Amino acid sequence: MKRIVVLGGSFGGLTAAFELKRLLGKDAAITVISDDDRFTFLPSLPWLVMGHRRPQDISLRTPDILKPKGIDFLHEAAIRVEPESSKVFTASGELPYDYLVISTGPYLAFDEIPGLGPEKGHTSCTFTLDHAVGTHAAWKKLLEDPGPVVVGSAQGVSCFGPSYELAYEMDTELRRRDMRHKVPITYLSSEPYLGHMGVGGLGNSKRFFEDTFAEREIKSVISQAIEEIVPGEIRLKGGAKLPFKFAMIAPPFKGVPAVAPLGNPRGFIPVDKQYRHTRHKNIFVVGVAIAIAPPEPTTVPTGVPKTGFMTVKMAKTAAAVIAAELKNQTPPSSGELNVVCIMDMGSTAALMQADPVLPPRRKSVTKKGLQYKLLKIAFERYFLYKMKHGLGNLP
Repeated sequence: MKRIVVLGGSFGGLTAAFELKRLLGKDAAITVISDDDRFTFLPSLPWLVMGHRRPQDISLRTPDILKPKGIDFLHEAAIRVEPESSKVFTASGELPYDYLVISTGPYLAFDEIPGLGPEKGHTSCTFTLDHAVGTHAAWKKLLEDPGPVVVGSAQGVSCFGPSYELAYEMDTELRRRDMRHKVPITYLSSEPYLGHMGVGGLGNSKRFFEDTFAEREIKSVISQAIEEIVPGEIRLKGGAKLPFKFAMIAPPFKGVPAVAPLGNPRGFIPVDKQYRHTRHKNIFVVGVAIAIAPPEPTTVPTGVPKTGFMTVKMAKTAAAVIAAELKNQTPPSSGELNVVCIMDMGSTAALMQADPVLPPRRKSVTKKGLQYKLLKIAFERYFLYKMKHGLGNLP
């Protein structure tokens, strides 16, 4: 029986584990390792920040969904990986593996910018369930004592969507409460232009965001790096200062320390077209942990996003390749990565598509409509159902 270890219990890790068990059955012993024993539907975290969701609405207990499938779960953080001996180390010991699937997501590098972050700094974040809960509390305080809002992404970020969503959602909610005139909103970003998203834009995204920000009187400050953050003020490299009563700033991304030595200087891991490590052939990597070169140089560093849509596709491919290899079958073709995102805008939503994800593309679209908001709500329910029942093979 082959031993397969999966690092990470979110979109990529769970999808890979479910698919490996489905494809290999009793021929493989699968263990998922994660320091979080909850699966969270991350695209709904902006809704939680705004008070439209509760933590229990968008999360599942990981052991409860893995056990019925015969998949072991270890609720610990990986400390390091030794590829030469094919072992993963945690605080309680070592786990040998025949195959390793890495889907660890990002290390949120708040420490790279003085004053950034909710624990040791002065800003909020929305990339984890606990961070989003704290950001919701900060949002409620703002409603009681209004003032300037800064929302956006620091240098080195590779996920811009939630910051855009929150800018629109805050604007919508403040207008509903007849408070918008008391709360100036500034969108701050390392992107070279609005709608760049780390991928060089999606269709007419630059014009789309410029127009919709102008309609809502959301000020933008782009192509900026943050020097430091002090209470009530963001100081940019170059000398500009942005006052705030509430700030939600996405931090720089790095590779998680346990697996970063397998990757580039930022800790992101190089893979081939089947998501196999370029040097260690029994290691596969999916999601944020992989290294993807930006499509164009930018004045301020930006990363390429690896969305949940992309991560699930990578995980299915990696699982299929491992299963084919163990069965002495021809591995499937991975195909090109494309992306479909739905961005909530408060009173409406936007559909964003890119095929492939990096230019030049066959198709690239950004458009808005109420139907996309309804679609996002439906997809949330669908994906949570899929994960709850271990149906990783579904679209």
